Amino acid sequence: MPSPRRRRPALPLTLSAAALLVPLATACSFSDGSDGSDGSGGSADGQRLRVVMAFPPAQAMSPYGDDAVTLSRLAVIEGLTTLDRNGDAKPALATSWKRDNDRTWTFTLRDAAFQDGKKVGSADVARSLRAAEEASPKPRVLSDTRLDVTTPDARTVRISTRTPDPLLPQRLANPSLTILSEGAYKGGRVDPAGHATGPFTLTKVNGALSATLQRNDSYWGDKAKAPGVDVKFVADGTARANALRTKTVDVAEYVPISQASLLGDGLVHEFPSARTNGLSLNTRHGVFADPAMRAAAREAIDSAALVKGVYEGRADTAKGLLGPGVPWAAAERTAPTNRAKAADKAQVAKTKQIVLATYTNRPELPEVATVVQQQLTARGFTVKQVVRDYAQLEADALAGKYDAFIQARNTLLDTADPVSYLASDFTCDGSFNISQLCDERVDAAVDKAAGLADTTARHRAETAAEAGILGTDALVPLLHERFVQGYDDSRVHGVSLDPMERTLITADTRVG
Repeated sequence: MPSPRRRRPALPLTLSAAALLVPLATACSFSDGSDGSDGSGGSADGQRLRVVMAFPPAQAMSPYGDDAVTLSRLAVIEGLTTLDRNGDAKPALATSWKRDNDRTWTFTLRDAAFQDGKKVGSADVARSLRAAEEASPKPRVLSDTRLDVTTPDARTVRISTRTPDPLLPQRLANPSLTILSEGAYKGGRVDPAGHATGPFTLTKVNGALSATLQRNDSYWGDKAKAPGVDVKFVADGTARANALRTKTVDVAEYVPISQASLLGDGLVHEFPSARTNGLSLNTRHGVFADPAMRAAAREAIDSAALVKGVYEGRADTAKGLLGPGVPWAAAERTAPTNRAKAADKAQVAKTKQIVLATYTNRPELPEVATVVQQQLTARGFTVKQVVRDYAQLEADALAGKYDAFIQARNTLLDTADPVSYLASDFTCDGSFNISQLCDERVDAAVDKAAGLADTTARHRAETAAEAGILGTDALVPLLHERFVQGYDDSRVHGVSLDPMERTLITADTRVG
């Protein structure tokens, strides 16, 4: 799926939409203290943080679904490792690790405590990772591997994988592989409240409405500068933007593009994301089974027009599969290889009508589809649009029932490395191969990248695979999205602008 989250379209600022802002802004109020805060108006005194999040809990804060990302973005949970800006694994609950052989790694644990006071030991790590393995449905990060965990001693964990996995340290940074204390695993469910290790402790969840966090004073690292966080969940983007505008919140997650220019640069902060919006072309059936027609479609696309017209300049023109949110990609990128010569306009005009599909869950995509339709039509194609909710399109898209499909795809996926994206989307056996591509040269290039443990060598191999994929024109990159987070930078500091979407509030986040 292109995004683990479904986003509602932002309301335009019409009179009727404005009328909705009053009750929704009221829902963002933090002043009554009934949710466990100190009743002082949240962070009005420069202390507690007031945060409005876009996505309410969907699985009662279970770490095995999308709620794990919310917990990670609120600095509640941690795994054995964490990731730096380049996606490389860094110490978290593990201080070090070594690769014993192709399939086995040994991790040494730091001296840390859970939020319930229990010490973190190897038995806790084994319990947490085994629980993730046994979860139903299994977390996406474990969909292509299996972890076998043993505990040589109280401070050491040995983890083996079914097949060689040079990315295991990055994989273990995934929020779904968080480490929790024994008290979290009771009554047939997993409850992270008070049982994690992060700078903030989840103390209360009020359904899909709100949550309360308190500073974890026993945290092994730098203590949180805010004494707590009062969180509201508000799905409507216009309401989140209005709460920021009226200063009833300190941080507003995911400000819609339509609201960003209204708020102004002091309140909105753009940064590159790991998402690439692309036009997948069906390489197996229909008009685009012909490489010359795919090349013609590629030549028809004007990325700059999409960035300017649809995203109001708040996106980056397409450079390849991997955009600015993958910092090392630009330096390693090479030109596409083995591209076909594009069919001319007269040849294109002889083809049958093509079906271009996209989904409504990301509000900009239907408008992108309209502009792409116009660009393809100018090249001579006859285009019919299909625009629906993503859930109504996915099965048909994966079955190759559309000629072209526009999607926003996170190129770093679950291991923070693009090799899993390249494999799932562009290889013969790929699980998300909407373009239906099956090219032995591409498969060989992706397999080579997947087998490399050295980071520099793997990145070089991944950009070589990217060049081969772009050479097939199976996917035409349209643009690279930027994320927009909202906070007043004159008084709110330490907000994490993370291209991988795993962090937002940190121990350093504070008001004043």
